[in-house]
Amino acid sequence: MEEAYYSQRLCMKNKISGKTVLITGASSGIGRQLAFDLAAAGAQVLLIARRRERLRAVQQQIEIAGGKAGIWKCDLADRNARQDLIAHILLEENPIDILINNAGFGWYGYYSEMPGEIVSGIIEVNINAMLELTRAILPGMRDRGKGHIINIGSIAGGFPNQGVAVYSASKAFLDAFTTALHRELRGSGVQVSVARFGPVKTEFFDSARSIENGRRVPGEIFSIPVERAARAIERLMFRPQRVIYVPAYLQITRLVENLFGGLIDRMGPLLLKHRVE
Repeated sequence: MEEAYYSQRLCMKNKISGKTVLITGASSGIGRQLAFDLAAAGAQVLLIARRRERLRAVQQQIEIAGGKAGIWKCDLADRNARQDLIAHILLEENPIDILINNAGFGWYGYYSEMPGEIVSGIIEVNINAMLELTRAILPGMRDRGKGHIINIGSIAGGFPNQGVAVYSASKAFLDAFTTALHRELRGSGVQVSVARFGPVKTEFFDSARSIENGRRVPGEIFSIPVERAARAIERLMFRPQRVIYVPAYLQITRLVENLFGGLIDRMGPLLLKHRVE
């Protein structure tokens, strides 16, 4: 297993070295781990997140290790901030070889209790930011006849359940958009992929609990390490395909909704019931 890992790292270095990779949501979780891994493989990583101090800490660690990293503080929920960011990228940076739309957040609880600003925030970050960055960077990839856009999705996009109505809808949008764009770009040299993750050990769960009226997400107990999640994305760069499931066994969720949807309708909501204080 260890030998296979180091073989993958060598292949990654050959594939990624010298390329420019833009990663959103890069101050923590999957984005942060990808920043370290890809910089170590010789890529120049361009990192976007809303917390400058965390971005700077990631940049410093990469540079100490001999890598290259640029950072931008940007709240992707803010449309004006996104436009400023896009203008900066297009005017001042090297062409983007790989775009990883990783930024996103969720909320767990009854939709009827969900704060309106959280609804708007999920739509802005999970959907609109992804669309705008893709629209800005894709023409350059098409002109060069190469590039890879990777969208970080979730099994919730195809397996919606109680407590994550808006989050599931945002990931379903991501799935549909990725599939359509992948088909539009066949033969162009530009790859488009979505990684449908199950639970990953990131700040997502802490955030879902801490936001107003939020709750603990039941799937947290099944979460995989962030290092494993990042390796899956790295393999996707090496062997592009339209969709992957992480872990791979989650492909079964494509069948579960059709086969057991009625049972889930009855049993699933029990997980969301209010606790009696």
